[in-house]
Amino acid sequence: MTTPICDFVRAYAEKAPMRLHMPGHKGISSLGVEALDITEVTGADVLYGARGVIRESQENASRLFGTAKTLYSTEGSSLSLRAMLYLACLYAKEQGRETCRIAAGRNAHKTLVSAAALLDFEIDWLYGESLLCCKITAETVRAYLEQCEELPTAVYLTSPDYLGNTVDLAAIAEICHANGVLLLVDNAHGAYLKFLPEDRHPITLGADASCDSAHKTLPALTGCAYLHLSERAPKLFLDEAEGAMSLFASTSPSYLLLQSLDALNARLDGDFQKDLARLCDDMKRLCANLSEHGWTLLGDEPTKLTIAPKSYGYTGEELADLLAEKNIECEFYDRDFLVAMLSTAHSSDELARLKETFLALPRRAAICGSAPIPSRAERAMSIRKAMLSPKERLPIENCLGRVFASMSVSCPPAVPVAVCGEVIDGQTIACLQYYGITQCEVVK
Repeated sequence: MTTPICDFVRAYAEKAPMRLHMPGHKGISSLGVEALDITEVTGADVLYGARGVIRESQENASRLFGTAKTLYSTEGSSLSLRAMLYLACLYAKEQGRETCRIAAGRNAHKTLVSAAALLDFEIDWLYGESLLCCKITAETVRAYLEQCEELPTAVYLTSPDYLGNTVDLAAIAEICHANGVLLLVDNAHGAYLKFLPEDRHPITLGADASCDSAHKTLPALTGCAYLHLSERAPKLFLDEAEGAMSLFASTSPSYLLLQSLDALNARLDGDFQKDLARLCDDMKRLCANLSEHGWTLLGDEPTKLTIAPKSYGYTGEELADLLAEKNIECEFYDRDFLVAMLSTAHSSDELARLKETFLALPRRAAICGSAPIPSRAERAMSIRKAMLSPKERLPIENCLGRVFASMSVSCPPAVPVAVCGEVIDGQTIACLQYYGITQCEVVK
């Protein structure tokens, strides 16, 4: 497969021109990549107005992912999510609606909440069994659509979620489309799903649009991401996608990241699927061995290892420290979980080392207790109004009955415990305290 962006930038660097343009390093090396770090010079094309090498590269990606249109983001999938939600708002207006309403799984990334503040759309929350896990079923969506007073413009789901759980997107897509509702998917953790032996990508399963973070599960630099639009997506989505991305994006895209996305196309078109199949086989053996040994595993995502270690006598924090002593660094941990993200870059020997490390740990008495379930809190005002209101920071124990004004959440996992505009009740306070949040901002 062609790599037009990489080819152009390398040729440009080899010419060694006098660089009378940004960036200020002028190609002089400090880190070793500066010669390939350019701006939108003549011939380099323009992201979100692509007519040349970027357009060719994005069309390559579109063919690989089986989409009607694929656009690059050099600012992560958060940019793609904001653009996707903006398109939903435009579509709502096109349909004659005064406001855009999105039905969303409550385990959504905080980008959904910040987008609601920026775009002033309404969210109807679909709740799950915990903060990070929200296994929305087809029946959940069907029941919601049958009971809601006003159909939403779109259902918005996170699949896979941070713990590696996926939902039945094919069944949910069928229900959404039968009701004239769009299905939008935060697929930040699942870009690789397209290349499994059985294609499990959201676009393949019926989503109208999805946002993929290339850097999370594919061999790409941090910040590389996609906005994918399906053949079923409204024409407005296809017509306005570049404008939607440019509305939220920097006017200085990283050509290092564009080259990474471009080079990735050739990798995906090569041996990647074979390497991914090998990894999945290795992961099945690893998970089987750990389960047989007594470890509790969660999730059904094939390249993510999620452990609930309390039943084995450890917190996720303790387990992460023990792995770090063996020079093994994990993606995420808290009291209840430890998450390890594997990729085709890991060898079979490395997975064997990971297995031996876990099996060498002595089993201890189980730790009782689990995380509080987030409250289905009363909504006092819109997300936008709360986020833009005057605020004051108070100790969390003094916030009972007050209106939450900003998100107290770290990344990872970037899932808000409470959402702006909601009334803080005792259950919310208990949940915030469980996750170590001692203060929060409330509306004055």
